[in-house]
Amino acid sequence: MPTPPVQSPSPDATVIRTTSNAYKVVPLAIVLSAIGLLCLAGGAAAAVGYGDSDPSAKGYAGIVMGLFILAIGLLSLFPLWKGRQLRVMLDATGLWLDNGSTRGVVRWDSLAGAGVHWSELGRRTKLYSLELHPSGPIDRDDPALWVLVRDEEPLAPDLPRLRYRLPFAPAAVDEMTAAVQRYAPQLWLGVTQRASGHIGIPDHKGHAQRIAGRTS
Repeated sequence: MPTPPVQSPSPDATVIRTTSNAYKVVPLAIVLSAIGLLCLAGGAAAAVGYGDSDPSAKGYAGIVMGLFILAIGLLSLFPLWKGRQLRVMLDATGLWLDNGSTRGVVRWDSLAGAGVHWSELGRRTKLYSLELHPSGPIDRDDPALWVLVRDEEPLAPDLPRLRYRLPFAPAAVDEMTAAVQRYAPQLWLGVTQRASGHIGIPDHKGHAQRIAGRTS
């Protein structure tokens, strides 16, 4: 009787930190939101006339400015809110990605190689990612894993264009490299510096089009 597929990571899986500075935006977001609300209140008061003051058209400019600043403050919290339930774990099966609603796993036995890439962002910041190179075709629109898929020229001719890329916090470099070398030493390709901006973004537009094509 075949062994059923593993549905969840092991209890002793290594948990990887994917963000390190996300919570630092909270004080800035609070300050911007407060300034926006003050501008909004002041603009509204000026527009309708407050106390003995006559209504002023300049108040509408204050309202617009207040809304703009408030929007910036709230939008700066969006990445933190969106990733609040994201969990990344590594175990003997592979790399697990759980976003709170869906879960996926990139199995070690489906890969041809794994390594860590990094690039510079300014003079003091480095961006890190785990690069997982499949040994065969992958589902680039997997409900959980599609956000990790990148389509780029491979660094070696024997590697595929499509690969998984997981950005993670610089503070987790040692954890990440140790976990990959522990669970899949045969796949380890080392640490490689890349050009600035190597992280890239998921193919949101292509994913939406392909999913729409499947359901139409």
